[in-house]
Amino acid sequence: MSDFYNDYNDYNEYSSELSNQPPQPPKKPKNHTFLKVFAFLLCMGVVSAGSVQIYKFMDNSQFNLSEDSSEEESNTPVNAETDETDKTEKNQNDTKPAPPTQNIPGLFDIAARSDAKALPDIVDEIMPSVVGVSSTFEVEKTYSSWGFGFPTESYKQDVVGTGTGIVMSEDGYIITNAHVIYDDSDQYKAGEAKEVSVLMSDETEYDAKIIAYDVETDIAVLKVDETGFTPATFGDSNDLRVGELVIAVGNPLGFELFGSVTSGIVSALNREISIDEKSMTLIQTDAAINSGNSGGPLLNSCGQVVGINSAKMSSSYGSASIEGLGFAIPITDARVIIDDLINYKYVKGRPQIGISAVNITEAYSSYLGLPMGLYVRNVAKGSAAEEAGIRTGDVVIAINDETVTNMEELNNIKNKFKAGDSITLTIYRDGEDIDIPLTLHDANEEMNVQEEN
Repeated sequence: MSDFYNDYNDYNEYSSELSNQPPQPPKKPKNHTFLKVFAFLLCMGVVSAGSVQIYKFMDNSQFNLSEDSSEEESNTPVNAETDETDKTEKNQNDTKPAPPTQNIPGLFDIAARSDAKALPDIVDEIMPSVVGVSSTFEVEKTYSSWGFGFPTESYKQDVVGTGTGIVMSEDGYIITNAHVIYDDSDQYKAGEAKEVSVLMSDETEYDAKIIAYDVETDIAVLKVDETGFTPATFGDSNDLRVGELVIAVGNPLGFELFGSVTSGIVSALNREISIDEKSMTLIQTDAAINSGNSGGPLLNSCGQVVGINSAKMSSSYGSASIEGLGFAIPITDARVIIDDLINYKYVKGRPQIGISAVNITEAYSSYLGLPMGLYVRNVAKGSAAEEAGIRTGDVVIAINDETVTNMEELNNIKNKFKAGDSITLTIYRDGEDIDIPLTLHDANEEMNVQEEN
């Protein structure tokens, strides 16, 4: 969606744009503080859980609101006797006990859990587990030796994007967003980064290897071949409540602002957000999440990672001006993906039908005399669709009696199932509707499918 934004498209180009001369090879920066971040554009654009530890977050704020017990009198007494009497009566009438100390709860007291920790303590503990991720992409650009309107030539150029990561193990496994190390933006389509490095909070830098990534859930796993790292403590995102305090840590706008901390609340849970035609179920928060924060931790008030910061809605959404709309991948959902990426290099059990299709819009439906749905252009050999008898030219109009008119709707329904489950496709063929039972295959076994997500 063009109305969402994250550092999916944030690059730091070290070679200047050349309009009349072929470019010179870019120089590698000598200092991380000069890494810049520009937008890649996702445009709005995820490990095992540790045991829950009990902490005390913050005592209630206390304010002593007691008033002065008496005021000085400046009146001159008429005589000594009257003066003494007046003083005695005044002391008896005007001396008041101070009101009791009042406990006035602050925002953190209200929003934090009862077993929470002090915010500075949370930051101190998480910071060694937060890393900066620097990805180098090779992109192809064009230029004209003669200027605009003349034939162009192409050349390769390295561009650098930055993001954030979370240390998940002592032996160097790190999790981040897939879009930090893989670019499929309309601007570059650079694919997988050719080089990845991570920067620790103590400014130590390591080369990192991409273990695996899953674009659909926007999760990636990296590995540094060293030991002795400080892993973060992971919690259960299913325990989150709307209104609960959360803290985001990351590197907005690059490493110059490394380890920036923001706080807010959980604005909503289970938000269905569509990013680049992929539906994701995310945590919504008003904690500031900016370009460069992608892949960083969203923490609860006990200091446990409950989400992976992934995206924010842009500052303008249509004609509306908005802010405070950030999104994070629930860590409990991410655990299964991360484990599969480490163990199998892909996500197991993801369902696949095995077709490529084009949408039949309302206009095409009227013109062609076909129902709205998905026109099957190709059926993958050996796929679930071929086994079920789906043919090229069929029009898929429903899954399990749920109407579908485009590929996104088809995938959203299909992804509620897993490989091995049985579904029923309703297709239009030769003027009639036909129900065809189908057993879903594992997506990673469908090597010939090119277009179905």
